[in-house]
Amino acid sequence: MKGILYALLGATMLVGTAFAQDKDLLIGSTSASSSHYGYFVAVGKVINEKAEGLRASVVETGATMDNIRRMERGQLDLGLVTTNVAQHAVAGTNEFEGRAQNLLLLWVYTGAPQNVVVRADAGVESLKGLAGVRFNPGIKGSATESTTEAVFKTLGLSAEYVRGSTTDIVDMIKDNRVAGYVKSGSGNKLDSSTMDVATSTGITILGLAPEQAEKLRSDMPDISVVDIPEGAAEGIPAYTTWSFGVGVGAPPTMDEETAYEIVKAVMEDKTVQANALASLKGENLADLTVQFGTVPLHPGAARWFAEQGIELPAKLKPVK
Repeated sequence: MKGILYALLGATMLVGTAFAQDKDLLIGSTSASSSHYGYFVAVGKVINEKAEGLRASVVETGATMDNIRRMERGQLDLGLVTTNVAQHAVAGTNEFEGRAQNLLLLWVYTGAPQNVVVRADAGVESLKGLAGVRFNPGIKGSATESTTEAVFKTLGLSAEYVRGSTTDIVDMIKDNRVAGYVKSGSGNKLDSSTMDVATSTGITILGLAPEQAEKLRSDMPDISVVDIPEGAAEGIPAYTTWSFGVGVGAPPTMDEETAYEIVKAVMEDKTVQANALASLKGENLADLTVQFGTVPLHPGAARWFAEQGIELPAKLKPVK
């Protein structure tokens, strides 16, 4: 009898130890109305099912800028970041002038064309036509917002900016209180919130004129200029716009083993993430990371890349 009690006690202690070793992670995402939020829910699922000893939860945030600030304050363990804002954060430039951030990259999962969407009945036919028009430059606190403002400043454009969340702005566009907004696409397709607008309201996409595209290429090397083929949505012709990579960042306080387990689980997943974000089907996350990454990888992430024999460009190599 005594032996059975000792055995049960030992088993209970082992179970307790196992639960004690589980590490809770808080993942910062973006607005719940964005298709990117669904991607981070999928990432949380992958971590919970495939990364031993880790337990992840996803929270809705104001996207990149908000996530970087929260990671700096220790309120998030990892989160959505865009490659252009990440570069400015680490370099201490633009919005981070004089206060460089300790931010590392885990992986990049997609490119994000920035779509300038307006009501078809707004009477706006070009980016210059937005002068004096009520217009949302992107979800408040997001990389889309800050990048739109930088692009407009570079191109000498203006609009009457209206701030707000994606949900608020979508409702305002439907009610004709705002003419349009800038919203990250899902690969070469329009975002789900834009498609929501399009179900009840005719929309137009405002593209870059050739001279505007050339100026951005020369004056804003932290972003890319991309050509979106016809079919971003039904009836939408081909257009040119600006873009950046979207990935996942973490502070250096994340230990190497945790970063390694997260990246390993995400990179080895072939279905969950692609089911959540259609643009990921057939994509290689490692290739996207090498292509779009702008700041050093977390040592744990770099370890996974090294195991695969992937040579990292100098800008992605961890700083020793």
